Amino acid sequence: MKNVTFILLCFTIINAAVAQNVYIKTFGNKSDKPVLFLHGGPGYNAAAFEATTAIPLSQKGYYVIVYDRRGEGRSVNVAPAAAFTFSQTFDDINTIIKNQDLKKVTLIGHSFGGVLTTLFTEKFPDKVEKLMLVSTPVVMQETFRTILDASRKLYEIKKDTTNLYYLGLISKMDTSSIEYSSYTFMHAMQNGFYTTKTPEEQARKLYIVFGKDSLAKYASQMTQQAPLGFMKNEHYTTLNLTGSIQNIKRKGIKIYAMYGKDDGLYSPQQVASAKELIGKNNVMYLENCSHNIFMDRQEQFISGIDGF
Repeated sequence: MKNVTFILLCFTIINAAVAQNVYIKTFGNKSDKPVLFLHGGPGYNAAAFEATTAIPLSQKGYYVIVYDRRGEGRSVNVAPAAAFTFSQTFDDINTIIKNQDLKKVTLIGHSFGGVLTTLFTEKFPDKVEKLMLVSTPVVMQETFRTILDASRKLYEIKKDTTNLYYLGLISKMDTSSIEYSSYTFMHAMQNGFYTTKTPEEQARKLYIVFGKDSLAKYASQMTQQAPLGFMKNEHYTTLNLTGSIQNIKRKGIKIYAMYGKDDGLYSPQQVASAKELIGKNNVMYLENCSHNIFMDRQEQFISGIDGF
């Protein structure tokens, strides 16, 4: 029986194509449970998830679909004019579901991708089987405050007067502006808030392998048009998903979430609020894990999806 299973996995369907004018790639057997992954950003891509986690997840009995949003990542040049609106994004998701001949999908939204999957599920509940939020900001302004508060504490310990001065300037900005969010996220990156300081052995190996992968070149790439466009059209820096999540729950769709305890974008209080909102048993809070949960704790990420 083990030999038969191995043969089936070897013939796993792995297709790359440009569908509905965005980059899309699928993994697994189409008869398996469909899962659609939405990457973070705005302005990033699905390369890291595609290179590290799509195949292992498909081998657990899922038909995994990854794509780069219109105007982002590998869909920058292949897609016609990107409007950077929720409406156009939802149209693309619906087109993917239609072109893949699916009735419903489980949505996995990472970071900003979780914002989009939540809003899509609220608007198109009949298309969604389950909603999985991964390192997703429920209240965007709380994430900004968490980053700035944590950064300030670090700078005070280091007696870093220069960066404390810069934080003072940020505190005087319009908190809904793209400048405020951009400078805030800059300090998050500068202070290593996206990475765990205590990675497990599997994660260390996974990052080394990914670093040698041909897709690794996309990991540090960010398109500037996307954050500017979504800011202009949707004012995403002020989003609060609380009401949307409550509406989705009322419609009977199950919601689950995962956060890393080393993720500097979310305080323990924010995760506690997420548990209260989503359900204590529906939220995983993982040790030795930061923003990229699917790489920092891949086994737990996959088993969590399987278990949920």
